[in-house]
Amino acid sequence: MEHFVVSARKYRPQTFKDVVGQQAITNTLTNAIDHNHLAQALLFCGPRGVGKTTCARILAKKINQDGTEREDEDFAFNIFELDAASNNSVDDIRNLIDQVRIPPQVGKYKVYIIDEVHMLSQSAFNAFLKTLEEPPKHAIFILATTEKHKIIPTILSRCQIFDFKRITVKDAAEYLKYIAESQGINAENDALHIIAQKADGAMRDALSIFDRVVSFSGKELTRKAVTENLNVLDYDTYFAATDFMLEHNIPELLLLFNKTLSLGFDGHHFISGLASHFRDLMVCQHQDTINLLEVGDNAKQHYLEQSKKTGNSFLLKALDLANDCDLKYKTSRNQRLLVELTLMKLASIGFGAEKKNLDGNVVAETPADYILPASHFKNVQTQKKVVEKPQPEQKLIDNKPPSEVGEHAEPIANYERISEQAEKEITVAEPKPQNTEEGTERPELSKEAKKLKSEIVSKRISALSISSLKAKKAHENNKKDHSIDINSLPRSPFSEEEMQKHWAEFVNEIDVKGRKILASNLNSDVPKLLQDTTIWIELPNSTMKKEIEREQYDLMEYLKTQLNNYFINLKITVNEETAKKFAFTPEEKYEKLREKNPTIDLLRQTFDLDL
Repeated sequence: MEHFVVSARKYRPQTFKDVVGQQAITNTLTNAIDHNHLAQALLFCGPRGVGKTTCARILAKKINQDGTEREDEDFAFNIFELDAASNNSVDDIRNLIDQVRIPPQVGKYKVYIIDEVHMLSQSAFNAFLKTLEEPPKHAIFILATTEKHKIIPTILSRCQIFDFKRITVKDAAEYLKYIAESQGINAENDALHIIAQKADGAMRDALSIFDRVVSFSGKELTRKAVTENLNVLDYDTYFAATDFMLEHNIPELLLLFNKTLSLGFDGHHFISGLASHFRDLMVCQHQDTINLLEVGDNAKQHYLEQSKKTGNSFLLKALDLANDCDLKYKTSRNQRLLVELTLMKLASIGFGAEKKNLDGNVVAETPADYILPASHFKNVQTQKKVVEKPQPEQKLIDNKPPSEVGEHAEPIANYERISEQAEKEITVAEPKPQNTEEGTERPELSKEAKKLKSEIVSKRISALSISSLKAKKAHENNKKDHSIDINSLPRSPFSEEEMQKHWAEFVNEIDVKGRKILASNLNSDVPKLLQDTTIWIELPNSTMKKEIEREQYDLMEYLKTQLNNYFINLKITVNEETAKKFAFTPEEKYEKLREKNPTIDLLRQTFDLDL
């Protein structure tokens, strides 16, 4: 068995031209070397696997080249690498400083590469300051770190800083394609894009994933093999889910989600991927933003086709719902139900957006977050069978045959949800047509039947909307006669004594029923009669007033009935001075007792009592 070298080491760049995705930094370093403008302290910072250590090694080798060396010369004697994660003490830095003083035996420069420099201790940083600020002419320090914020400012101020960026999906996919061709591997573009996306901007991670997938699939690298090996959801899952949403097909959408869970994915992974899918569809809506779509050519074509089916309003609402579910997922106790509820809302977007009557007026609009009932899918499945059956006999609408009304006119029987009673009246008032020799004659309807029928036709509302329930209730209320002749109400005169008598009777009744607080509030003052029909009561605070006002309906109904006068009014005022009649402090009680019996002072002093 031959020794296997991983791609991250085998294909490590040997020149600045081979470095992927860092053209700005490599061009800067090349020009600095060519123009003899290279600083003696450099700081390479950025995410993992983007080429920091690689560029440091290339730079260390390039500054010592003068054209006379061999092609495979690596200047190993002039390059010193120090891992600060394991050599982070003051003694390690002191040993390094001692080595810096010795000039190189071969070449012009000694290059010291300190990797993970942020791991140095505070004392080690301080010991390194002087040498870093004034190094010997033959010494160049290259510091590499992934966490620049952990380095003390005094070190940062002495270095020339280079910020490495994440490698884009496009650059990583192209480099993987080059490696696949070098190894004789037939790889699909979509498969390489998935590997690049999974690497999250790190070229070393992308190469490691590439080796793993090649070991799994061999010389044929397909998208299916990559998704299976990396345990990522394929694009087809999200394309199918979006199609079900556009078709308002909730059962199939829930089955697709259940299948995804059975493959080992969690709901959070599914909903976050769905949100990213909606984002990609939104990107495809405009020609200028298509370049933001980091997928292969085949997948891009699928995105463009599906983006034509989706509108901006749908995508904006879908993004909002998916993002809201993503935020709530970790705090939810029933996470699967949260995702399923979100999927049902997504599948209900835009369902029954607008319904219009025969005059072209909008009569109902279904809310965007309305969830379709199960009966919707039952109706969808039975539509084909209904077309094959003979059409049922339809009733006249405004004394016109159905063909004249329009193809969208529905039988009156479909609107039982508005008024069942009205439907019965119309059916009774409208006899069945009788066949004659000249054709079918239809008798005219009565005025009442025509009126009810026109109301039903004008109020056609989708049975799936909440407005239908309101329309039914409003129609039933309209049938009731609430008109009352005010002049016919009794206005019998009564005395203050009669009023006070019935007032006391009402208080006793509610007291027996357990409404103690209201009874106590009504007993706090004796009601008085003002201007024949106005009853006035004065209370010590506003709280008692609010309690009586909230419960005054039963009181007034009782008094109006007993006194046979329906024009009685209740006036409630607040006088806080009266509160002193009902609440006394201990000192006030003692003063009252002393006024009645002065000898109580002698009793208190004799027994040394306290209040």
